[in-house]
Amino acid sequence: MTHSLADGWFTEVFDQQGSAFSLKVKGKIDSAQSEFQSIDIYDTETFGKLMVIDGCTMVSTRENFVYHEMMSHVALFAHPAPKKVAIIGGGDCGTLREVLKHTGVEQVWQIDIDELVTRMSEKHFPELCESNDDPRANILFADGIQWIKDCEPESLDVIIIDSTDPVGPAEGLFAVDFYQDCFKALAPLGIVVQQSESPLYHSNSIIKKIHVDMAAAGASSSHTVPFPQVIYPSGWWSCTLASKGGDTTSFRIEDSAAKSFRTEYYNAEMHAAGLAIPEFMRRALGMAD
Repeated sequence: MTHSLADGWFTEVFDQQGSAFSLKVKGKIDSAQSEFQSIDIYDTETFGKLMVIDGCTMVSTRENFVYHEMMSHVALFAHPAPKKVAIIGGGDCGTLREVLKHTGVEQVWQIDIDELVTRMSEKHFPELCESNDDPRANILFADGIQWIKDCEPESLDVIIIDSTDPVGPAEGLFAVDFYQDCFKALAPLGIVVQQSESPLYHSNSIIKKIHVDMAAAGASSSHTVPFPQVIYPSGWWSCTLASKGGDTTSFRIEDSAAKSFRTEYYNAEMHAAGLAIPEFMRRALGMAD
């Protein structure tokens, strides 16, 4: 992927698929380079602030709620009683905020290798970081792969892999040996959820491989949930759940419908609708009759 800034528009070009996404911007308002990646912040005309990492759009003020809510609430309501949650990646802290809306969650660990992502989010997206001081939150800056490997067996209920694309620092988060360590760390009926890229662009590649690798790692079931995400390639994204002994297509629908917290996208009906799989994905994933 490449990007450009010309005539007041930020454009991310997805060369492999011959597509691009643009936002009209007022200008770049901040920029920083960590030992891992470059982080730029733009002020857009209609989407608020935009975070770009290594030239790829990551989060904007206007639409980030869809991704953060689907990455968290789908897995948490699919688990019978989640208490211990780990977020691998997620440095912008939006997923952490959503997880902490669940009063039954007792402790959350967020492990991101790049502290600068969180510091930039605190500065430019404070609404995503409003729960960072929750006493249940443990924000760590470390290698998430090693952290999971070192986890006490069966100590976690849900693992959320809130990663960037499977290149660079995130490449190791899309590997069968990492998933094996996740299942070792999960208690019985535990759930791991991986952001799984675009259904339109990646069903035959990344998403299919995630299902194969999750099964090889010991998953009893796995299921991909598509959802809209307008600033990502194709405008269509997904998360893939895998369970240690449970069924990823079932969820606590009554609890979801009676949730005590506010969301902008997620509800019980959207959860149920997200379990439906388009025919082309069914064929790609070997689900078609």
